[in-house]
Amino acid sequence: MMRLGGVASRTYMVAFPAIQKHFQKQGLELDWVLYSSWDALVDAFVRREVDLAWNGPLAYVKIKRRLDDPCQVVAMRDVDLNLVTDFITQPNSGIMRMEDLRGKRFAFGARGSVETGLLAHRFLQQGGIDPRQDLSLATFCDERQPHNPDGQRDVVERILSGEYDAGAVSNVALNKMQEAGTLTPGSVRVFWSSPAYSHCCFTAHSDTDPELSRKITQAFVTMTYDDPLSKTALDAEGC
Repeated sequence: MMRLGGVASRTYMVAFPAIQKHFQKQGLELDWVLYSSWDALVDAFVRREVDLAWNGPLAYVKIKRRLDDPCQVVAMRDVDLNLVTDFITQPNSGIMRMEDLRGKRFAFGARGSVETGLLAHRFLQQGGIDPRQDLSLATFCDERQPHNPDGQRDVVERILSGEYDAGAVSNVALNKMQEAGTLTPGSVRVFWSSPAYSHCCFTAHSDTDPELSRKITQAFVTMTYDDPLSKTALDAEGC
């Protein structure tokens, strides 16, 4: 029996049982277990306590660094493909390029967020902006008195209020806010966008039988929104 590992969250408590039942319908016996942190999941995968890991991008990199043989990605959500980090400001702001951020106030998302924390920080450095020296203020969501528990929504709200001049959000988050009606189109302006990159993924061991890998991938991609069981997992994971 295969074992799927993830990091404990309310969404996984909904998605994983649905994935388990869907896999069983596809003739694949699957159990699942949740860990307290990404590092605990990485350790479990390296020790082969789990056969599949539902990895965040940093966890995936850490697994590849820990193993001599590269692990293999067997599936991804549609929302994790071609993710982009956007730098946003107010529509009437004088910030037009990354260079214009010098002396300005910049809001990152959560420190643990790859797209609005780690990568956003790195993108600034690659653009010649040292957040510690070139910005008058640069904070992560974790360091601020929270306006909103959603780190990316918090960034948007602080820019709209004028508390910060610019900030980092993902293109997916911006689109979802507009679709939900919580962000009026045109109320913020994107002045820089990163190259597209991949985010979370389902990872298997490098020596997983190729036929089994194919069946795992097929089981994931046959999940359709018109099937109630699949819909439960897809909704839980924002697909």
